Amino acid sequence: MSKTIVITGAGEGLGRALARRFVADGDRVVLLGRTLAKVAKVADELGGENFALQCDVGNPASVRDTFANIGKKCDKIDVLINSAASYEPFTLAEALDDKVVNMVNTNLTGPVLCAREALPLFRNSGKIINVSSESVALKFAMQWMYTATKAGLEAMSGMLDRELAPDGVRVASVRCGQMYDESKTGSNWPIELTMRFAAENVKVGIDIRNRPLSHYKSVADVFRNVIDTPHDMHVGHVEITGDRPYVSAQEKKESE
Repeated sequence: MSKTIVITGAGEGLGRALARRFVADGDRVVLLGRTLAKVAKVADELGGENFALQCDVGNPASVRDTFANIGKKCDKIDVLINSAASYEPFTLAEALDDKVVNMVNTNLTGPVLCAREALPLFRNSGKIINVSSESVALKFAMQWMYTATKAGLEAMSGMLDRELAPDGVRVASVRCGQMYDESKTGSNWPIELTMRFAAENVKVGIDIRNRPLSHYKSVADVFRNVIDTPHDMHVGHVEITGDRPYVSAQEKKESE
């Protein structure tokens, strides 16, 4: 049966890949993003009853208004995927006010606000999936703030699952490794920051450049399975990582 799935951070990366996968499966998606132009572009690509709304997940008023608008267009939602995230490495000395507040609000406060506003729209049956990161286990250098928010998200997921299960709403967390697709050309960080991040992680025994990657489409397959778990089963936490290094199309061609 077709589902209505709300996805935050749906304008690019994993959120966009999930939206494309679910629509291909016959589901209806609601794409949320801080920049309306990004999510609107994806919604236009998908067509049909799929639609996009601007939403700053870390802003209570924005989240409240967004879900009120969803309620006007959808009688019920079946799944909320909290995929939006703020991701930038820095040291404690470099932890500017706006960087700290934005990361906590986006990565931790945002999923709380969205889950709260989604509750009435589940109509006593639904699923919340919170996207976590391998950073919780690996503890990358310069990434303590991001890691802390994702660790908190995982803890919250388990506790909310226990709280909401009697009302028919289940909560899961999916811990993902590094991902790519053919449109991703690298980090959006300044080159100096990217090089420094890699160097600092080598010092703690993590070689960023040679870590395996997962394709967004493969990760989307896992989310599909989590959503479609039989009613007499529940997946509370999933950890997925890449199984092989990423090889670009150019590198493949050169090796042939």
